[in-house]
Amino acid sequence: MLRYLAKRLSYYAVLLIAAVFLAYAISATALQPRTYFEAKVPRPAAESVERQLTDLNLNDHTPVVVRFGHWAGGMLHGDLGRTIHDTPVADDFGRRVWVSLRLLLIGSLLGMVLGVAAGAWSAVRQYRISDRLLTLLSFVLLSTPVFLVALFLKNGAIAAKDAAGHEVVPFTGYETPGLAGGLGTHLADWALHLLLPTMSLALHGLATYSRYQRGIMLDVLGSDYLRTAEAKGLTRGRALLRHGLRTAVIPMSTMFAYSFLGIFTGAVFTETIFGWHGMGEWLIQSINEQDVNSVVAVNLFTAVVVLGSGFLADTLHAALDPRVRS
Repeated sequence: MLRYLAKRLSYYAVLLIAAVFLAYAISATALQPRTYFEAKVPRPAAESVERQLTDLNLNDHTPVVVRFGHWAGGMLHGDLGRTIHDTPVADDFGRRVWVSLRLLLIGSLLGMVLGVAAGAWSAVRQYRISDRLLTLLSFVLLSTPVFLVALFLKNGAIAAKDAAGHEVVPFTGYETPGLAGGLGTHLADWALHLLLPTMSLALHGLATYSRYQRGIMLDVLGSDYLRTAEAKGLTRGRALLRHGLRTAVIPMSTMFAYSFLGIFTGAVFTETIFGWHGMGEWLIQSINEQDVNSVVAVNLFTAVVVLGSGFLADTLHAALDPRVRS
């Protein structure tokens, strides 16, 4: 198993290098930081613009490969370059990354766990009223964009505040500014602020995973090995848990890795709607400001998270499927 995981890890390392280089090449080509400086009033001298672009490693007269080599050399030492405002990108990255990770990890994991459980339960109760209701709910959620679900949740929280006369569930920001109290108070505050944004991501994940898990589980229910396990004396429920569900979860581990990018895309809108100053909001701001280094930093974060999810999926796959470990 360790040999298999080491091979996969080296494969992901190569993919990470390729992904970061492509992200840098596309960002450096598509974005035009020169226009940001030339649009200032009063317009700076051409020599001043050239000097600023060169100092920030954003000069479009320098080949992209040379600029990437300079950026990559600094990145290996923890330097992600400087923003278009001449501040360290690493400072913004370090402040925002934990904001987004809280939302992404909890939302994606919760959506996966609930989706797998709901899909398996729905398959066992095929064509019953509960199965049909869950199917209807899943298709409604799948046909509703993540940002629209987030808006519904936020408007519901605003309506609840108007009805109760006070804020029932926080719907702006990821913490209460100036909150006094100990660790328990702050943890409870973070959990309340996480509730609505996490739900907006987890609901879509629940709908997606439940549909796939239901189909896979239906195939497992008619398998020979499950009937054999019951014939040997296992109860229906125990056979499903020990043999059926374990087999049905294997394809879902792979799906989890490659659906994470879609979750991040939804988080971009979710962060904006709920006022979370995370990586998604930063990406939109950086693109609007033609800030190449900041856009590349967000892409680096996305690549690490997606490929890390892929490695986690491979680890789960190897743990669940003995054929992979051999």
